[in-house]
Amino acid sequence: MAKRKLHFLELTAPAKVNLTLRIHGKREDGFHGVTTRMCRLSLGDEIVMHRLEDHSPVEFTCSDPMLSTGEDNLVIRALRALEIHTGQAFPVRIELSKFIPSAAGLGGGSSDAATTLMGLNRLFDLNLDTAVLGHLAATFGSDIPFFLHENTCDCSGRGEQIEVVPFPWELPIVLAKPGFGVSAGEAYQRWASAAEIPGIFYGSQWCPWGEMINDLERPVFSKYLVLARLKAWFLSQLDVQAALMCGSGSTVMAIPRRFDCLGQIEERLREAFGEDLWIWTGHTLASGADG
Repeated sequence: MAKRKLHFLELTAPAKVNLTLRIHGKREDGFHGVTTRMCRLSLGDEIVMHRLEDHSPVEFTCSDPMLSTGEDNLVIRALRALEIHTGQAFPVRIELSKFIPSAAGLGGGSSDAATTLMGLNRLFDLNLDTAVLGHLAATFGSDIPFFLHENTCDCSGRGEQIEVVPFPWELPIVLAKPGFGVSAGEAYQRWASAAEIPGIFYGSQWCPWGEMINDLERPVFSKYLVLARLKAWFLSQLDVQAALMCGSGSTVMAIPRRFDCLGQIEERLREAFGEDLWIWTGHTLASGADG
């Protein structure tokens, strides 16, 4: 019996946080060497794919009017990379609903790209394994290979070298983002020269699930003082166990001591920083070593 052709997929592209992010200097290829532990969140974008009639042009829509839907969008870049790799076209309509803010350090664009690769792989029955998709993803984004794994991962190199690690914790999370984004490229460029702000804690925070530290806080905080204030405020709260900037910013996360603290922290956060702050509460996604 012939296999029934798949015509429709609904997928979630999860956000991530970096529980650790250490930078080891600039590499010969121009990228910075990193070691980082990345963990998926219950926050995610939604991607719907419809397989179209053969020879139909690609259609792509996005709920965020501020984002390009052209060839520079990572969703389209993922599709084009897969077209080149396979030597075939993909007549598909992709509808992206954005819930992860952009330029926030939460990996939204990278997750959308990885989810697109996985979705097209299923929708068109390509049978490409994760290693092949990961190699392809690394050609146009350092964070993208991580999102091909439904696990917490330790990532190295420029971020594309992946080691799946067990992470049994579903940690409560509060995310707070002011109304601006941060350029990851600028954050890395300023890493070597930026100074610390007196009174702000940049060191390791040791937790039951491991170390939390972010080497990009120094260059980003030195330019965006409100992010340093957000972290300091979180750490001053008795019901917060740890706080850290997410990736290259502009989101700062806090891990409360208990899930029932989430609502109270959010309320106090709005009182302290105003209603214009984007706030999300949820949790990390637990995973085993084998997924």
